[in-house]
Amino acid sequence: MTSGPIVDVTAEAPGAAESADGVEIAVLVPCLNEERSIGRVVADFRLALPTATIYVYDNGSSDETERVALQAGAIVRSEPRRGKGNVVRRMFADVDADVYVMVDGDATYDATRATEMVERLLRDNLDMVVGTRETEQTDEERAGHTFGNRLFNGVIAAIFGRHFTDIFSGYRVLSRRFVKSFPAESHGFETETELSIHAIDLRVPVAEIATDYRPRGEDLGESKLRTFRDGFRISWTILRLFREVRPLQLFLIIAALFTMAAWGVGGVVVAEFIRTGTILHIPSAILATGLQVLAGIFLAIGVMIESVSRSRRETKRLFYLQFRSPRHGRDRPSTD
Repeated sequence: MTSGPIVDVTAEAPGAAESADGVEIAVLVPCLNEERSIGRVVADFRLALPTATIYVYDNGSSDETERVALQAGAIVRSEPRRGKGNVVRRMFADVDADVYVMVDGDATYDATRATEMVERLLRDNLDMVVGTRETEQTDEERAGHTFGNRLFNGVIAAIFGRHFTDIFSGYRVLSRRFVKSFPAESHGFETETELSIHAIDLRVPVAEIATDYRPRGEDLGESKLRTFRDGFRISWTILRLFREVRPLQLFLIIAALFTMAAWGVGGVVVAEFIRTGTILHIPSAILATGLQVLAGIFLAIGVMIESVSRSRRETKRLFYLQFRSPRHGRDRPSTD
């Protein structure tokens, strides 16, 4: 454990450092109880991106995370509301930069890939570059996480029509206009899913770069991820965003299911009426009619919400366009 005075982490800090080509880069590190790894993360990213300003946002750690981060040279701030989503919301609101590098504080991501990811964002004028995780570890827990990741990647592709290799990656390089237009409604680890779907919704240019992933060992402490609890939250987030981003598609599915149920029940009644000229199973006829009416109601709801969703998307798009493109610094004329 390191020693030294605790510095006021709520004090105002200078803006992100400006690189030689005029692009301001901020490294954002959300963390909770990462005293054993945060010093390494700060040192690695300072080496990889020497012109960047590194911000560590502590989420109410009970260990020496703040002290270690400060001694490593990071600007440390606090977000008392627990949950990664709350930290991301605070970071995105507080920090002004042209390019943001977001990474977890557990030293599992390869900092040496940050330079390539930033360069890719600037060169191709992208809004998000995702560091997709590659690891040789084959233990049972990691295999379960990999399966879950692939499952959710497939669900996202099926629902929203765009495929990501690793939607749960916590290693991302983001543009200012993407960050400042991001709603940030999630509270926990589902925030990565929300980032990916925000990119899909606005149809912004993104890319993926494979990066080595170092699974947490005993020296780094226990993972904060809880497979079933966070899996349920992520599933709920996907359903919520499905309703917000593709409401007509969702309610069409619901209406189709009610229509199928209506015809399943009412088909017997119709066949009986054709054969005998009378309706003998009146309750079945009433049920089939009610199901079909509900199908029509859900379809109408979908059409109305789709109009609201389109208006909301246009508002986000206009807000997004108010900010400069990622490579504005490189394109600015020299003042010499």
